[in-house]
Amino acid sequence: MLEVTVVPHTHWDREWYSSFQTFRLRLVDLLDDVLPRLEADPSLAHFLLDGQLAMVDDYLAVRPGAEATLRRLNGSGRVSMGPWYVLMDEFLVSGETMIRNLQLGLERAAALGGAMEVGYLPDMFGHVAQMPQLLRQFGFQHAVVWRGVPEAVDRDAFWWSAPDGSTVRAQYLWPEGYGNGADLPDDGKGLIEQVREHLEIMGDACTGTLLWMHGTDHQVPNAALGRVVAEANALQDDYRFRVAPLADHLTAATTTGLPSITGELRSGARANLLMGVGSNRVDVKQAAARAERALERRAEPLSALFLPADRWPGALLDVAWLEVIRNSAHDSICACSADDVCTAVLHRYAEATAIAEGLADRALVAAGRAVSVPGPIVVNGSARARSGLVSLCLPGIGDVAGVQITGVRHPVLVDETVPGRDVRTILDRWRSQEVEPGTYVHRVAIEEHDDHVDVTLHAADRLLANLILDEVKAHLDVLAAVRPDTPFRIRLVQPPVTELLARVDVPGFGWSVWAPAAALDVEAVTGTDRSVTNGLVTVEVDPTDGTFALDGRPGFDRLVDDGDHGDTYNYSPPEHDLVVDRPTSVAVELLESGPLRGRLRVTRSYDWPDRVEDESRARVGSSPVDVVTTLEVRAGERLVRVTTEFENRSEDHRLRTWFPLEEGVSTSVAECAFAVVERGRVAEGGPTEKALATFPSRRFVQAGDVTVVHEGLLEYELVGDHLALTLLRATGMLSRVELTNRPLPAGPPDRLAGPQVRGRHVLRYGVAVGDIDPYALVDDAFLPLEVAQSEGSGHAPATGSALELTGAEVSAVRRAEGTLEVRVFNPTAEPTEVRIPGRTGWLVDLRGRPRDRFEGRFPLGPWQLATVRISAASS
Repeated sequence: MLEVTVVPHTHWDREWYSSFQTFRLRLVDLLDDVLPRLEADPSLAHFLLDGQLAMVDDYLAVRPGAEATLRRLNGSGRVSMGPWYVLMDEFLVSGETMIRNLQLGLERAAALGGAMEVGYLPDMFGHVAQMPQLLRQFGFQHAVVWRGVPEAVDRDAFWWSAPDGSTVRAQYLWPEGYGNGADLPDDGKGLIEQVREHLEIMGDACTGTLLWMHGTDHQVPNAALGRVVAEANALQDDYRFRVAPLADHLTAATTTGLPSITGELRSGARANLLMGVGSNRVDVKQAAARAERALERRAEPLSALFLPADRWPGALLDVAWLEVIRNSAHDSICACSADDVCTAVLHRYAEATAIAEGLADRALVAAGRAVSVPGPIVVNGSARARSGLVSLCLPGIGDVAGVQITGVRHPVLVDETVPGRDVRTILDRWRSQEVEPGTYVHRVAIEEHDDHVDVTLHAADRLLANLILDEVKAHLDVLAAVRPDTPFRIRLVQPPVTELLARVDVPGFGWSVWAPAAALDVEAVTGTDRSVTNGLVTVEVDPTDGTFALDGRPGFDRLVDDGDHGDTYNYSPPEHDLVVDRPTSVAVELLESGPLRGRLRVTRSYDWPDRVEDESRARVGSSPVDVVTTLEVRAGERLVRVTTEFENRSEDHRLRTWFPLEEGVSTSVAECAFAVVERGRVAEGGPTEKALATFPSRRFVQAGDVTVVHEGLLEYELVGDHLALTLLRATGMLSRVELTNRPLPAGPPDRLAGPQVRGRHVLRYGVAVGDIDPYALVDDAFLPLEVAQSEGSGHAPATGSALELTGAEVSAVRRAEGTLEVRVFNPTAEPTEVRIPGRTGWLVDLRGRPRDRFEGRFPLGPWQLATVRISAASS
């Protein structure tokens, strides 16, 4: 007799083709219906709340009185909650975001009676390689997956291993996903026939028990479920149906004879992977990158290391993390959603970023106050010791050794004498308290004399006081009217300042007080009208197409624009495409020529087609555009920084930048959560989604000797002898029917304006050639050294480190339960030793449960993740 476990559930997209509030109205209706039925109908033995606590919190915000009911039902096993807070996308958010997501879900579930101990991943668009390790470190032994499973898996369960060897049993929702039992027949006979047909489709894939998921998107369980199940059991002896929790089914499921898979799951063999979500709405992906970096690399580590423990801003960080976690829901970060949903997502990221940046700035102030030597101090938020450039403003004007002067603020900006009747022409220059860019008036002195009037505007480079300039203007208006012929001398003065770039060496998680150096310790940057070099790398722009040669290899940053007749889920070329890969004109300008920084501005003009015409499926029209690219080379660095800006006026297109590779490059290596993953040139597709070897990378991708780092530009592809990085993909449909690359729709066919991403774009990326550490390159590109001010009133030395740590990459530094918590990972196939000199504490799992004690060091195996809680300094 075959056991058939019927799991009533709903799959709840918090926001998608409608806004969060619209879907919450439906959520309230659903749970208002289901909860009383659970209490009144014993045959509805269980209900799965989609494995995420957000829907519970969203409901309780409207129905707070239902908390006791939910806690009671959870405690008695009638509902399952969590373990996640939201069902996130795994490739488009950071590994740390996924950990905080699961931690928050478990914390909220604990307050309501406990969480389902299953790694429920029913609709993610593929799965990262390290997910089994994350689940095991949370104490889970089971996962449930659907999309991404390769064709080689021929059973409805398999052993899934992370690169470090951590393994979970994965229940595969073969072949119809989380809704194989969504449509309940009217009677038991119909249910029997439905299951029999399903088993015929599965063939030998069934491993001995059948998981029957009664539910789908936003669906209420059928009120006749109990009756239909009872009838089916009474009619035959081939199957035994039971309504039960998902966890019960997995506990009793077979573990013998299962296939094994290691690493990421990114196949479209049986379920669409929808890989194009990585390149739509680049504004959302950039906002995610900035928010996660602001929290993980600035606010938390700087606050943990430079603020007293009792000033840890945990409540504010929790608010910021909640916004980031909510945005990690797959339809939110994937931006395959209505325009107002993406507007809400961007707002949440902006809120989280504002909190994180404000907290980081406060921690920097504290770092400055702690130092005993006065002057500018440079702070390094990375674990690795670094040398890099910082921008400083020094009082006075004069030469400074070993720096690059970028600007001078002279003491007198304006000195004009006009008759009283013309004073208004001067006053009209004042704009919102800012007289000139970066110059703010904070005090006005008026001295009346018999034969003239002196008006002195005192300014600074930041707003120092809330001066009501309208009142000052009114007073001067009256005075000028009374004395129209009297000379008024109007002066705008400010403290003289020299603006400069300096190169500084700073310890990991440390600080250094800056002092002028006698000379540069590296070769100076020099430039010509089309090239810059620092002795390590040489960049030369080709005036015919605007690409640049890097150390003699030509063709870097070739912009290629092609059509896209797809939707937010998938890129799909139009039937009659027109590829634009050469500009109509190129202009090159040398902006800076060293000695510390060299910059070239490259302006390329293109005629991109205006749109794809639906009837002809061809690119039509013309939309002229100037693409302005700034190339930057810094002293002592091999990284070439690239900033590309343009106004996107075209629709239905994809813009990529191409980088030339060595001959014979067949694989790429890209960052994903807590690891790097190697991929070939071929992807696995299926009957409903064409294989397309566009892949995601978190912050960097390497191919051959080329490393590309980026800020939120997640999609890349190996195309011939080039690495192509997607800068922008514009489309006007949430989902489209009959795409070239996907014949069936993935959502409602709604026309949208937002995914066309019209407007101004600023895209940041960088490239280096040779054997180079990509994690260090990412830090250099996007985690700048920071500057604070010291008055010399503290006790810390001129240079030092708040935490010494070597041997692994650092994912998190924060305070937890009264200790300093540090999370590290080893993204290599070789074992390492993590050293934290002078510190002791405990290795803990991702729930904070102690595992092993350490003193100053501990081993970390290949691809392993470890969390330590530092309790004291060792003797």
